Amino acid sequence: MVSNLDGPRLTPKGRVPRQLVVFLHGYGADGNDLIAVGQQWQVLLPDAVFIAPHAPEACAQAPVGRQWFALDLRNEQELWRGVTGAMPKLNAFLDAELARYGVSEDRLALVGFSQGTMMALHAGLRRRVAALVGYSGLLVGGEHLAQAQGKPSPILLLHGDQDDLIPAEALFVAAEQLAKAGIPCQWHLSFGIGHGIDAGGLMHGGLFLAQAFGIKLPEGFSGATNVV
Repeated sequence: MVSNLDGPRLTPKGRVPRQLVVFLHGYGADGNDLIAVGQQWQVLLPDAVFIAPHAPEACAQAPVGRQWFALDLRNEQELWRGVTGAMPKLNAFLDAELARYGVSEDRLALVGFSQGTMMALHAGLRRRVAALVGYSGLLVGGEHLAQAQGKPSPILLLHGDQDDLIPAEALFVAAEQLAKAGIPCQWHLSFGIGHGIDAGGLMHGGLFLAQAFGIKLPEGFSGATNVV
């Protein structure tokens, strides 16, 4: 499948790209919503290309936004159909970008927010990527993890404890399902935060990716999280 996805990107200045970080935005947003995170992470990942593709579909609930699939959080079967239906387009995009920059899949990281986290986990667990980071999302189809063919990747899940759209319980459910499948997972809970990302969550995510890529962290930085 030829990919027709695209979105804002940041490339390392004067450096050969060595890592690829792909941001997957939430329902009703677009790639512009997350590319600024890459600007904040460039100090930790100076050799990385950051890309934030716009999801393939116009959003029914937000005319100027995009969606990976029609979203019904109360219907698990529809969520499963959504992630499986959207995955071929995402995979085609990832394959094209890896080829564009000459980066191997084990130097690819997927970072999702909300619906984008659903896509990052679903696709990433079925590939051989370097790391997965999911903000304010959930794991779709945890019962199907035994069928996933990808190599287990380092995973960090982050959530606000005041999230009233996707409750923080989703983080612990995902961590438990991953653990049952023999897939280790780290997590971070941001206190007082709703459906969003705070400065602490951003720092945890950037440090986690630097560690996953084997990049030496600046002195004094620490990426401690909880481990399941």
